[in-house]
Amino acid sequence: MSAPHNTPQVPRAPKVTEREARRVAEAAREQDWRKPSFAKELFLGRFRLDLIHPHPLPPPDDIRRGEEFLARLGAFCETHIDSARIEREARIPDEVISGLKELGALGMKIETKYGGLGLTQVYYNKALALVGSASPAIGALLSAHQSIGVPQPLKIFGTQEQKDVYLPRLATTDISAFLLTEPDVGSDPARLATTAVPDGPDYVLDGVKLWTTNGVVADLLVVMARVPASEGHPGGITAFVVEADAPGVTVEHRNAFMGLRGIENGVTRFHGVRVPGACRIGPEGAGLKIALTTLNTGRLSLPAMCVGVGKWSLKIAREWSAVREQWGRPVAEHEAVGSKISFIAATTFALEAVVDLSSQMADEDRNDIRIEAALAKLYGSEMGWLIADELVQIRGGRGFETAESLAARGERAVPAEQMLRDMRINRIFEGSTEIMHLLIAREAVDAHLKVAGDLIDPDKPLSAKAKAGADAAGFYARWLPRLVTGAGQLPRTYGEFHPTGHRDLSGHLRYVERSSRKLARSTFYGMSRWQGRMETKQGFLGRIVDIGAELFAMSAACVRAEHLRGAGEHGREAYQLADAFCRQARIRVEELFTRLWSNTDDLDRRVVDGVLSGTYTWLEAGVIDPSGEGPWIADATPGPSVRENQHRPLR
Repeated sequence: MSAPHNTPQVPRAPKVTEREARRVAEAAREQDWRKPSFAKELFLGRFRLDLIHPHPLPPPDDIRRGEEFLARLGAFCETHIDSARIEREARIPDEVISGLKELGALGMKIETKYGGLGLTQVYYNKALALVGSASPAIGALLSAHQSIGVPQPLKIFGTQEQKDVYLPRLATTDISAFLLTEPDVGSDPARLATTAVPDGPDYVLDGVKLWTTNGVVADLLVVMARVPASEGHPGGITAFVVEADAPGVTVEHRNAFMGLRGIENGVTRFHGVRVPGACRIGPEGAGLKIALTTLNTGRLSLPAMCVGVGKWSLKIAREWSAVREQWGRPVAEHEAVGSKISFIAATTFALEAVVDLSSQMADEDRNDIRIEAALAKLYGSEMGWLIADELVQIRGGRGFETAESLAARGERAVPAEQMLRDMRINRIFEGSTEIMHLLIAREAVDAHLKVAGDLIDPDKPLSAKAKAGADAAGFYARWLPRLVTGAGQLPRTYGEFHPTGHRDLSGHLRYVERSSRKLARSTFYGMSRWQGRMETKQGFLGRIVDIGAELFAMSAACVRAEHLRGAGEHGREAYQLADAFCRQARIRVEELFTRLWSNTDDLDRRVVDGVLSGTYTWLEAGVIDPSGEGPWIADATPGPSVRENQHRPLR
């Protein structure tokens, strides 16, 4: 029989209503679109191929500097990084981190005038893919330091004095971490419990932060805390740079995970930590906006490392499937295995296309890429996980066996099972798949909410609803007719994607154009049907986003293939991979369109109600619960630490 775990919970985070939580999240997002966005237009049924084709390219000098660094980094990874040791000891050796510092890896994205390398987003991501393939834990360390740690928010929102003080340290010696999550607060920042109380020119920090990647070894921290409103202080969630060795900062625990065993992730407590006002980033109340803006490009680091996993998985699948025989033939020649190899190859090509395109658009800064970056993170983490899972399946029992065990019995030490474990967190890191669906869906329906938001808001007066109704009628009278026909119905459109002697990609782009209009119509039908309840239809919104992600990946794959053909770099092979990917993606898109309206969402909700009310507890009988005792969520009551400080700075 299953033993009950009924330990009472200790309230921690402030209680807020659902409406208040949504208000805080809405206030943090960027409200305007000052630059064009390919993905935003895609969700509105407008296929703006001109925004991504011809494929944008970095300047020659950026390419030269980037390639030179990749060569040095690759040599370092080959000679100094022992992934098996990191996995075995659950720690990155200090000398490896020192070597990365000497190489300049801490300052890849920091400008040269501050001692950094000043690499573009494109080459920063290529570097993460490279080092992440050698050790995902090192990739996570470098990414957390530069993508979401102190350098990026300072680059965008910091004062000149802050940049002069901190960026030289961060480029050469100091590791940084980003602290937002709390034991009882994840993607719901309205309930943030850590406080920063003004005291003269300073602030006093109190609270507990959880899952602080790099926090165990960090020298500098970005901390999100709630400033209470008072005279002269508008208050709100605010960002601060905090010295990790400041009095009152305690790393209470180094967390251990199923994967990324070398990651320095912990629990950090702040008790009476005095932070100078000069260490505040931006104004009070701007913390969440700073975090979200930082993530607009910071999210690209995670799918970049997924690209690295795809490339490695393809190499292992190719080499293994050519030598392993079954029934008289190499397993690669059997369709059941061959289809998996095709999926890995085609999807890796598409993932690299998505990341490179989004990164180059980020470097050029001509487009608003908030949706593109979010789609890249969502799609990369989901498809990267599938790639790793398929590799384990191709390897069979050897895929489930550890690299150490394989080596001990005389076979090649292929860490496929480790890669699967390491990859699993990507569907949770920097916004879980479920949260990413909601975030992207909010941006995808932004145009609709701007014209019809008051119409479906129950708190708005009748006068506001009447005006919204008139505005909406005018908008949809112009918009809906444009969704009936388009370039995707003309057989010769996008003809440059069908060069002589190559596969025909023009038909896939016509499919994207038609599907974009269908996607926009489906979104409109959903809003018409559910109106104010649309935000609760998370299954529907998730499928809308997944369709958009597939269409974006198809577009990027075709554009990349044509770019490679024009550059004389494996053009024929690139066209074949893009064609295979698009054909696979089209099957997924059609299934998603069907599931928009034919699904079990309503039934699932009734089952969930039954589960939560105890209706099905009889189904749980007959097992033993091996879980230990203790609360579901650790007590995070502010106060002095009673634990030994686990902080381990690397100097």
